[in-house]
Amino acid sequence: MDKVAALKEILEMEPGNAFARYGLALEYSNRGEIETSVAEFNTLLTDHPEYTAGYFMAAQTLAKAERTPEAIARLREGIASAKKTGNTHAQSEMQAMLDELDR
Repeated sequence: MDKVAALKEILEMEPGNAFARYGLALEYSNRGEIETSVAEFNTLLTDHPEYTAGYFMAAQTLAKAERTPEAIARLREGIASAKKTGNTHAQSEMQAMLDELDR
């Protein structure tokens, strides 16, 4: 069974499994299925706005697809999430990417 099928199976049993949703979004991104990946990240972040890593990886996916304004928006949302959750490492990583993109 490939990774996408396995992750979808997990999500069928546990629709609220944030880690599986994140993994599915990443797998689609790795496959170059940008729209599907972004849709999965959107679902993840709507259901779990505190899942800070999701913002960063969504921004990286968008940046790779040359969708810079959307990537910047996700980074700003992610920085706000990281501040709320006290995740200073993620905050600094996202700030560095934002500084790079928002020149």
